[in-house]
Amino acid sequence: MPRYIRTGHGSHDSSLKLRLVVAAGIALFSLISFLMKSDVNEITGESQRVALTEQQEIALGLQALPAILDQHHGEHPDQEAQAYVDRVGEKLLVSLNASLRKQGRRNPYRFDFHLLNDNQVINAFALPGGQIFITAGLFRQLETEGQLAGVLGHEMGHVLSRHGAQHMAQQEFTQGLVGAAGVAGGDVSSAQMAQMIGSMVNMKYSRSDELESDRWGIKLMVMAGYDPYAMTGVMEILKRSAGGGRQPEILSTHPDPGNRIQRIHDYIHRTYPQGLPDNLEP
Repeated sequence: MPRYIRTGHGSHDSSLKLRLVVAAGIALFSLISFLMKSDVNEITGESQRVALTEQQEIALGLQALPAILDQHHGEHPDQEAQAYVDRVGEKLLVSLNASLRKQGRRNPYRFDFHLLNDNQVINAFALPGGQIFITAGLFRQLETEGQLAGVLGHEMGHVLSRHGAQHMAQQEFTQGLVGAAGVAGGDVSSAQMAQMIGSMVNMKYSRSDELESDRWGIKLMVMAGYDPYAMTGVMEILKRSAGGGRQPEILSTHPDPGNRIQRIHDYIHRTYPQGLPDNLEP
């Protein structure tokens, strides 16, 4: 009588099928959760997928504020320099709010502008909800008030476009896919590959966000009476800083300054085909 040897293939196939079913369920749940994170931006009127409400963005920014100050050695002790940053930021904010009122819209965010006592790091960034930061390392290299307005306007653009809340929703979706890939593959290498793909996707969005914030910076500058070409001066400063050895922190996530200069010129020409308003501050 012939003898049959059990190879265990059936058990292995069943295990694989179960992993694939569970992985598909995780991926589907992540996709549905992501698609349900839809909200209308009060400022732009656009529909976005975001992980937080505006009030949650504000609360998150205020909660993270002490850690940011601690990381960058606190607020700069030069009160006159801080007052200068506040004045330029407030000028942009007043112009923004006036423009929104004319459109029947409102600004739900609370903006605060911080000059950080960090001379080593060349950077500017924003927290969700309206906390705006510029390091002393970048501030001391700016040559005009218009350049400062461009930096602050750009960072305000991240808040107004709700980039932080958008990225949180994207990251939650990516983490779900990473988990699904890990379950399906049954090993760490599959999860690592999915993580790499997710990072590439998020980097693409990040660079797109930076260019969108450049456009916001230009619009806010013009509304506040600044010449938007001052933004190109900021890009030139960043290019010079990059040539000094260590790359500025701001360039680790931002597109190449040279490319941005051309995009800034193109956007100004498209947006103001008849020329810029008169009497703009250089």
